[in-house]
Amino acid sequence: MRRMSHLSVAALAIATVAPAATRLKDLAGIEGVRDNQLIGYGLVVGLAGKGDSQQTLFSTQSLANLLERMGVTVPGATLRVKNTAAVMVTATLPPFAQPGTHLDIVAAAIGDATNLQGGLLLLTPLKAPDGQVYAVAQGPVVTSGFAAGRAGSSTMVNHPTVARAPGGAIVERPAPSLAPKGVLHLQLRYADFTTAARVAAVLNQKYGAAGSLAARAENPALVSVQIPAGYATHPVDFIAEVENLTVDADQPARVVVNERTGTIVMGRDVRIAPVAILHGNLTVEIQSTVDVLQSSAPAGTPGAKEEPGRRGAAQQPAAQAVTTAVNPRTTVEAKEDAARHILLEQGATVEELVHALTAIGSTPRDVIAILQNLRAAGALEAELEVI
Repeated sequence: MRRMSHLSVAALAIATVAPAATRLKDLAGIEGVRDNQLIGYGLVVGLAGKGDSQQTLFSTQSLANLLERMGVTVPGATLRVKNTAAVMVTATLPPFAQPGTHLDIVAAAIGDATNLQGGLLLLTPLKAPDGQVYAVAQGPVVTSGFAAGRAGSSTMVNHPTVARAPGGAIVERPAPSLAPKGVLHLQLRYADFTTAARVAAVLNQKYGAAGSLAARAENPALVSVQIPAGYATHPVDFIAEVENLTVDADQPARVVVNERTGTIVMGRDVRIAPVAILHGNLTVEIQSTVDVLQSSAPAGTPGAKEEPGRRGAAQQPAAQAVTTAVNPRTTVEAKEDAARHILLEQGATVEELVHALTAIGSTPRDVIAILQNLRAAGALEAELEVI
């Protein structure tokens, strides 16, 4: 039997509680204080036959070049790299990282190696986009899965071709971070005119002097604040104080829908214009059954088989041959429920909408369809984002 109807419910999340004031540290970052991405190419050895094959040419070339730098000259064509895997190594260099700081790294196979479990990453320089080496990685790598198999049967858990090395890299060059001097620039993580204006107002209330403003909203994503003279020699203390100020951040009315999981997240400020909603349900059911028919016929009749070695023997009673026939039957049934109706008045909130939809038995899949139609009709006073 096959059934085509509304899918099952995954989750329904509704945010209706007024948010508390948020620390400025959670709303904005400092201009120039940022992470930097590092990347490098290296070799993982000691893979017990799970490494690259001879078809992966760059693994053979890399191993030959490595041995040559160590004073061992070996023709690349004679090398076997089944215990070696070529990998790309990535890391994140935090702001103000000093030489000697340890970084976590991730190594991923780029050839046809099947497993990095138990491997050892050889010395790998990690470069930034400017081409400079900022860290060096080396050491054993750890996978979050495994692969095993033999004689045509195999099993695999997670991705054994991607491995991590906690603290596997050491910083060799200071991170290119800029310490604020004179003026502090705050970068909002989510650009918003209202939030930027509120941040500037809080800073001016705290540090502004009579007739002058200490902070100004340059645009919806950037707020500039003058470092007071009392903090000129120790701006770190000023930044720490600014980060702990609280601001009532503004949030746009937004509805986020994930149709794959049936999840709906709606903000508290979502409003619904006066509208009537009529929603029905259609279920199509297809059933397949098989009738098995059996019949018997005397031996020698068309379709009956004669036993070998019986020809010319004395006449025996006729044997019964059984034939089987299969007769499939398919039935289709369509059922349509009566349409369900709700009416929303002026100023209806998302909470009222959900309560009304729940009262008539709507699932999150139904709510998703209704929200899309409300947005198309211009009745949903919010952004609808589908992910």
